[in-house]
Amino acid sequence: MPRAVKKTTETKKPKVEKNPVAVKKKEEVLYDLADLFKVFGDSTRIRILYALMDGSLCVGDLAAELEMNQSAVSHQLKILKQNKLVKNTRAGKTILYELADGHVKSILEIGQEHIEEL
Repeated sequence: MPRAVKKTTETKKPKVEKNPVAVKKKEEVLYDLADLFKVFGDSTRIRILYALMDGSLCVGDLAAELEMNQSAVSHQLKILKQNKLVKNTRAGKTILYELADGHVKSILEIGQEHIEEL
C-alpha cells in the first residue's frame, strides 16, 4: 500500500539587510573586472601577450615579431602595464617585458580553450 506523502510548507527566508559598504565594494570589483576584460578586447594587446608567453622581449623584438612600429607596441605595453598584465625589468640599457604572473597566461589559455570548444 503506497504511503501518503506529507506536503511541506515552504518558509520564506528572512530578508537579510545588506551592508552598504560590502555592496559598494562588490560593485567596485565588478567594474574593475569589466575594465580588465576591456583590455583583452584589443587584438594588438592579445598578440603582444601571446608573444610574451614564450618569454621576455624588448620593444624592438616585439615590434619585429608582430610587424608593427615600436611606438605602437610601446603604447600598448603601457596600457598592459597599467593594468598589471605585463611587467618590465632592465637589463643594461634594454628594458625587457614579460607577463606579470601566471594568471595572465592562464586567462589566455582558458580563453583559447573556450573558443576551441565552439
